[in-house]
Amino acid sequence: MIKSSTFSVDSNRISRPWSRIRFSFLLLMTDPNIIPEPAENPNTDDYRRVPIPPQRRAALRNNFPQIVQPIVQHLKLNIRYNTSLNCVELKTSPETTNPNAMTKATDFVQAFVNGFDVNDALALIRLDDIFMDEFSVTDVKTLSGDNLSRAVGRIAGKGGQIKYAIENATRTRIAMNDQRIHLIGTVNNIRMAKRVICDLVMGSPANKIYAKLRNFQAWQKRQG
Repeated sequence: MIKSSTFSVDSNRISRPWSRIRFSFLLLMTDPNIIPEPAENPNTDDYRRVPIPPQRRAALRNNFPQIVQPIVQHLKLNIRYNTSLNCVELKTSPETTNPNAMTKATDFVQAFVNGFDVNDALALIRLDDIFMDEFSVTDVKTLSGDNLSRAVGRIAGKGGQIKYAIENATRTRIAMNDQRIHLIGTVNNIRMAKRVICDLVMGSPANKIYAKLRNFQAWQKRQG
């Protein structure tokens, strides 16, 4: 069983209210008698921290049980939210057997922080060929002020139509956080989505973008 002597969220506590989830990290640092038990598998002795920015803390509060469940039950990791440092902390347990569990959990939480829905971010845990990538609009072209705002708006399109078209054609998910673009998908699909987004930033008209997406979909069908 995953122990929670220092990480006080386990599979039996994921449904408790946010206000009752309190952690003993500071006590652990000050009391030498509280020592985490070593992991039986040396490959799983790991600990990581994911900072939560202010604009995502309310969303984390509302979705915390859905975030905890796959990390505890599927990856066999311990997780807690540190209210003092405003970060999610992850730690391996003796039951952790997947050597990629910590990386998957960290990417999953970071994807949620970047703006993805929990269900979309879950693909990072469930599928081995799904990855997350990000870049900035200014990495493609030096822009500022209104020009930067227009470039970001072109990526989304009216009512988000272009963004949804890119997601559907490339089988990716896209989250936009100011000028930073985050993508989830396979390597090839992310590469295509980034290429299309870069074309939009450089000023390509929407009709050319849709044509390129149709060609990519046709290529995918031929590949089976």
